[in-house]
Amino acid sequence: MAHEKKDPKDKIRIDITDGFAVERALKKFKRLCDAYGIVKEYRAREYYQKPSIKRVEKMEAAEKRRNKTNAKSSGRGSRKI
Repeated sequence: MAHEKKDPKDKIRIDITDGFAVERALKKFKRLCDAYGIVKEYRAREYYQKPSIKRVEKMEAAEKRRNKTNAKSSGRGSRKI
């Protein structure tokens, strides 16, 4: 299943009938919120972050991913304990 971001202009709507369980509706709502990126957007907007700080954090995250990928590819089979 491909995770594609839904259009934020669309509204999340869950129709509940008499036989629909509340837990199931809540689970569906959470999945839709995740698909639309609502939680991610909320966390990003919790506080203001200067563009220079965002850029630095983005570069650090990229380097961390790169280091992780290099460590996995170079250390196949041997693991440090």
